[in-house]
Amino acid sequence: VQQISGMLKKLFQRARLEKPGQVDPRAAEFTLSLLVAMYDRCGTGYIKTRSAAAALIALSGDTVLAKYRAFFQFYSVTDGNVALITRSALRSLLTDLNQIPAIVGESCTPSCVEIATHSCFHGVLNSAIVEEKFLSWLRSEPAVLLWLPTCYRLSATKMISHQARCR
Repeated sequence: VQQISGMLKKLFQRARLEKPGQVDPRAAEFTLSLLVAMYDRCGTGYIKTRSAAAALIALSGDTVLAKYRAFFQFYSVTDGNVALITRSALRSLLTDLNQIPAIVGESCTPSCVEIATHSCFHGVLNSAIVEEKFLSWLRSEPAVLLWLPTCYRLSATKMISHQARCR
């Protein structure tokens, strides 16, 4: 938790320099509190870096596709020259990501993660998949992660302005 705290302070300090006046001075503290609430409910003082990274990626303002690619990068393993994501890595990713809606009472059962993992690997004979298969599955908007593109669409619509008047 202390290492993540230090990284968050550096991250938000850099963000404040790039966007003066747009980043709350307590952003690192608030973000760390959120990560602790999601990933360290027992107060062990330990959060997996990969879990924290997944949450930060999911909550970032980047495009959904960029987020999906980053998830693959953080959870994949390299086999020769090919990066692959295994079933167990996908389970870990989905479990980590499901802590985000769980914090607001929208939790998913462990069976949802298993169903999603099975659907991603449907028809796959290998124990791991390449990035394109992973991205294709995510683009189909699996129910377990439907909140992610929905949140992105909601945030993207904030930037739209219509020059129409309502009566």
